[in-house]
Amino acid sequence: MKYILAIDQGTTSSRAILFDKKANIVASSQLEISSITNKSGWVEQDPLELVESVRQVIIGVLNKANISAKDIEAVGITNQRETTILWDKKTGKPVNKAIVWQSRQSEKICKEWIEKGYNDKVLEKTGLIINPYFSASKIKWILENTKGLEDKLSKGEILFGTVDTYLIWNLSKGKLHITDYTNASRTMLFNIKELKWDDELLEKFALPKSILPKVVPSSGNLGKIEILGEEVNLRAIAGDQSAALFGQCCFDLGDVKNTYGTGCFALMNTGSEVITSKNGLLSTIAWHIDGKTTYALEGSVFVAGAAVQWLRDSMKFFKTSAMSYDLALNAKHQEEIFLVPAFTGLGAPYWDNEVRGAIFGITKDTSREDITSATLDAIAYQVKDVIGLMEKEAKIQLHNLKVDGGACENDYLMQFQSNILPATIYRPKIIESTALGVAYMAGLASGYFKGIEEITKLHQIERVFTNKMNEKKRQELYQKWLTAVKAARMFK
Repeated sequence: MKYILAIDQGTTSSRAILFDKKANIVASSQLEISSITNKSGWVEQDPLELVESVRQVIIGVLNKANISAKDIEAVGITNQRETTILWDKKTGKPVNKAIVWQSRQSEKICKEWIEKGYNDKVLEKTGLIINPYFSASKIKWILENTKGLEDKLSKGEILFGTVDTYLIWNLSKGKLHITDYTNASRTMLFNIKELKWDDELLEKFALPKSILPKVVPSSGNLGKIEILGEEVNLRAIAGDQSAALFGQCCFDLGDVKNTYGTGCFALMNTGSEVITSKNGLLSTIAWHIDGKTTYALEGSVFVAGAAVQWLRDSMKFFKTSAMSYDLALNAKHQEEIFLVPAFTGLGAPYWDNEVRGAIFGITKDTSREDITSATLDAIAYQVKDVIGLMEKEAKIQLHNLKVDGGACENDYLMQFQSNILPATIYRPKIIESTALGVAYMAGLASGYFKGIEEITKLHQIERVFTNKMNEKKRQELYQKWLTAVKAARMFK
């Protein structure tokens, strides 16, 4: 029997997961990834560690399943998006650290581009706003802050890629310098309507086109990579949020999923139409398969699961993130404490890079249980901010939300999310929707799965959460949240 291998390189870990014909997980392997945060607002990683961690989890999953690389039908790769790597084409060594999507170190560059009046053009062409979040300013920062690149650039010896591109380049031994449409659409350099790298933006930003990878479909015959000396077929590439949208079977117009990971990412399928937001949401490519492009409307919350990690690692409130559930249930002052987790600014709809975290309403009676519940509530409030805008922009009222990501296992959070939206929430049996989505894509391209209908039938729901809060209470709490955000943004 053969299997689909999904490689999921995320912000905090690398995973390799094997799926069978029923889309069940046969085996998985995971390694945590370290981040470098030596300066306020900066988040970096070692590109070589990312590659090595992927090699290790591949070996790990094959050993667990007791199979060889010959038993892999196809490989799909999904990745943390926007994270930016430049490397030497001859040696394969990175010229600098990887600048992670969360990092704000290129903020000054973005401000200069905004002052030059580039924002409207960027929004029109890419569906994005000028922000350090995206790859373009990160590329610029590396080029400006790394010595000795001029000569290599002139010779075409410097390459750029998001994490997918760097992994594939290494796994193919330098034969493939590619990315897919979903990852390209997050660079702030790709015209999502014309489906090509945009020469005008490259000229405005003074970035060389020679460093950019070839853009390929999200699913298809994409080439071969090497695993333990064996060549295997690479059949899918997708940025993590697009992969999760696919993995949640959000194939119809108006379908919405929210991934609760390090950050929170809500995506709505908008079909063949690019909906340009007037209120801070992003237009992006959901996937490009069989010559057809599907678009999505996206809202990004920078800090979600990372806030729970902060309680665990920095505040020492609990030893495991799962313990936050019991603490939150025992909170006595849940509706009095409001925490704004703006550790690296606020994403949609605020896009405020300078605001920092704040807690409101504390007294001498405030407990760690109260702070924990307020932290989980803050995740749900931020998702409501984003989804409320989506409903307005797309003129579609949300009744159902599909959820995934590690934090969606927290029943307290999911119930409060259902209450505050309000919406019926569907949690799938396999919450690794990112890996599952790229496995679906790889399986479709290889014929392992016969079509969308088969995939939809395979999709299983583990639990449904329904609203238990009245409208008056919901509005009262949400207004307090908006007041807390406003107060936090004033304190700069």
